[in-house]
This record gives sequence, structure tokens and C-alpha cells, in this order.
Amino acid sequence: MNIYVAGLNFNIKDIDLEDLFKEYGEVSSAKVINDRETGRSRGFGFVEMPNDAEGEKAIEELNGVEYDGKVISVSIARPREERPSNNRGGGNRGGGGFNRPRRY
Repeated sequence: MNIYVAGLNFNIKDIDLEDLFKEYGEVSSAKVINDRETGRSRGFGFVEMPNDAEGEKAIEELNGVEYDGKVISVSIARPREERPSNNRGGGNRGGGGFNRPRRY
């Protein structure tokens, strides 16, 4: 069972998340998601537990509790949605146009 954990303190590491869930059974993996640019935690993560009954018990008992100073939300992880392959990016391209003089 793949479990989503939100509302994590930014100081929480993978091993902390694993230790929290080990109290409820076997943990295959625990991963806090970090920002690509800064490497800093994004405040959420995923825990994989092979036994569904243990995973459900962990969700039931940990959802809405305070952990390291923050109230966490724990639920079954939903599958990641596919993004359209024709996405041409986005981002802020700014305005202006091509042959406009710059204003200083």
C-alpha cells in the first residue's frame, strides 16, 4: 500500500518518516519529497507498506495527529496523473514583443 503523508515539518528526513510508520508494521520505503531547485523538503512524502491491513491501521491512527510540531494528513496515495505529452511548457514568458525598445 502506498501512503501519502502531508503537512510534514520541513526538518523531517526519510528515516524519521520510516521510524514513524514502523510502529504499525513493515515499511518497504519512506521518502520525503524535496524541491528540485533548493533541495529543501516540500512538506510531504510517501510511505510504502507491503501489508494493507498494517497500512490502513497506520492511516487511521496517524491521520490528524501532531508530529514534530505539525498536524499531519495521512491517506492512501492516488496514482500520479499523466500530463499531456503535447505540453509546450508554460512558465512566464513575459510580455513585450520582439522589436520593442527597452525602457530604462
